[in-house]
Amino acid sequence: QVQLVESGGGYVQTGGSLRLACTASGRTLSDYPIAWFRRASGKKREFVSAISKTGITTVYADSVKGRFAIIRDSAANTVFLQMNDLRPDDTGVYSCAASGLHIHEWVSEYEYDWWGQGTQVTVSS
Repeated sequence: QVQLVESGGGYVQTGGSLRLACTASGRTLSDYPIAWFRRASGKKREFVSAISKTGITTVYADSVKGRFAIIRDSAANTVFLQMNDLRPDDTGVYSCAASGLHIHEWVSEYEYDWWGQGTQVTVSS
């Protein structure tokens, strides 16, 4: 069992930045591929970004490419999601997820075994 905890959400204006953090207690995050998903109110969960165990492979949804960066800090046992140039349609609950197996399809939520509770991000226009 991997217990994930997200932090760093908040309220920002359009064009602002936030940095989300995903940590795990009692587990080494670099042992797992990690992804970020988000869910806007009334919508399905949506893939945002993912990073491999080594950090060599990173994947982004087209909607966030060039604005978001996923970063693995092994020393801090944390995976960050740096979000820049935020837009109102980035609003949602952001959750990190970990997989215990090799990832075949990064964007599929069914590839991931453990999920955090999420952190709210609200971007005002």
